[in-house]
Amino acid sequence: MQPFVYNALPARVIFGRGTLSQVGPEIQGLGCNKALVLTTPGQTKEGEALKTDLGVLAVGLYSNATMHTPTNVTEEALLVAQRLGADCVVALGGGSTIGLGKAIALRTDLPQIVIPTSYAGSEATTIIGQTENGLKTTQKTMKVLPEVIIYDVDLTLTLPTQMTITSGINAMAHAVEALYSKDSNPITDMLAEQGITRIANALPILFKDPGNNEARSDALFGAWVCASCLGTVSIALHHKLCHTLGGTFNLPHSETHTVLLPHTIAYNTPFATVAMTKAAHSLGAPSAAQGVFDLAKNLGAPYSLKQLGMKEEDLARAADIAMENPYPNPAPLEREKLLSLLKDAYEGKRPA
Repeated sequence: MQPFVYNALPARVIFGRGTLSQVGPEIQGLGCNKALVLTTPGQTKEGEALKTDLGVLAVGLYSNATMHTPTNVTEEALLVAQRLGADCVVALGGGSTIGLGKAIALRTDLPQIVIPTSYAGSEATTIIGQTENGLKTTQKTMKVLPEVIIYDVDLTLTLPTQMTITSGINAMAHAVEALYSKDSNPITDMLAEQGITRIANALPILFKDPGNNEARSDALFGAWVCASCLGTVSIALHHKLCHTLGGTFNLPHSETHTVLLPHTIAYNTPFATVAMTKAAHSLGAPSAAQGVFDLAKNLGAPYSLKQLGMKEEDLARAADIAMENPYPNPAPLEREKLLSLLKDAYEGKRPA
């Protein structure tokens, strides 16, 4: 056994069905009684219902959480929280809502209770990405780690099929990067392999039967496991490119992860053969890059940046931005090779 360093993150995780009913007791368990509920505009109805259920424990609802966590939206939400005297936030939703809760916590240290309704995984990490003036930047800090995560499988039963697939592959990206991270270790490797396997097995079932409870449970558990891996190691090229395309070119988050993951795996595989062999085995495929590409395409997910609205003439600029302040990565970062990666992703080519 080689020497390693593993930093476990403190977290209270409640997993099951019908666990939404435990939000109130968890607010009180944090010593709070003035929760601000957060959602996106599309989940306002669910936020209102949760606020009603919480009764006097909720002081309001802010329902304008936005993709890529724009700082102007965070500032608006902060004003609402201050005006209402909120002493904690309850984020109900996917990555956009969870990101807003983390951004508020970064500025105020308000405790967070997070109720994920997708497989985004942000709830289990100390990473926050924020967009300002068309540029998305990230940082890692314990200030944004939620105090409580409540996973309710029932809340994922109505997740649209395509969002299920792209959100699931987004979650897998967390585990893939953990496997080849400079901080990889036997514990996160074991969790990453299990997370990839759970999601890879669940997605084809959910494509045919979106209401399958067992597959929904496996996918949600897998998403937590994958995110837990990423929460303890460093992110690399894949996330750098996704943050670039999302923050600067406003591409949708999970779909961008889905399109790019096969190509970032292919870029890194020659320099991370052991890690990507583990990923391929977890996928049940000869090649990790091709396994992810085939999974996405066969399940009807987008597989090219062109499908997401990316403009070919912007690829060079994206490569330039990705070369700035690069994250640690197994393969050396070379602009022309990155541009080639982006062109392949733009065209939707199956990795060689």
